[in-house]
Amino acid sequence: MKPDKVKGILTDVATEELAHVEMVSAILYQLTANLTPEQIKEAGFDTYFVDHTLGIYPQGASGMPFTTAYLQSKGDPITDLTEDLAAEQKARSTYDNILRLCDDPDVRDPIKFLRQREIVHFQRFGEAKRGY
Repeated sequence: MKPDKVKGILTDVATEELAHVEMVSAILYQLTANLTPEQIKEAGFDTYFVDHTLGIYPQGASGMPFTTAYLQSKGDPITDLTEDLAAEQKARSTYDNILRLCDDPDVRDPIKFLRQREIVHFQRFGEAKRGY
C-alpha cells in the first residue's frame, strides 16, 4: 500500500473520531440539560457539578480526566497502527458496556452506530497495517 493511501485512511478515521466525540457530548448534554439540583445529587453528579456545572468535561467513568497521555505514538508505523487497532477495540467494548446499561432508544441508537463505526475503523487500520 502506498504511504498516501495510509495517510488517507488515518485522516478519514481521525476526522470521524472527532465527530464521535461531538455525538457523545451531544448525548450527554441532552441527558443532563434540565436536571434539577435534586436529580444531580441523586445521580451522584454533585461533585462533577461543583467543578463543571453541566458542561461536558471529558473524563472516564472513574472520574479520571482525559489526558493526552492516553494517546500513544512511537513513530514506528506498525507499532502505531497496532496501538490504533487496540484503541478501536477498547472503544467498542465501552460502547458494548453502555448498551448493557442503557435502555433509552435515543441513547442506544447513536451508540450502536458509533460501535459499528469502531468496527469499521478497526478494519481500516488492519488494512493499513497489512499494506504497510
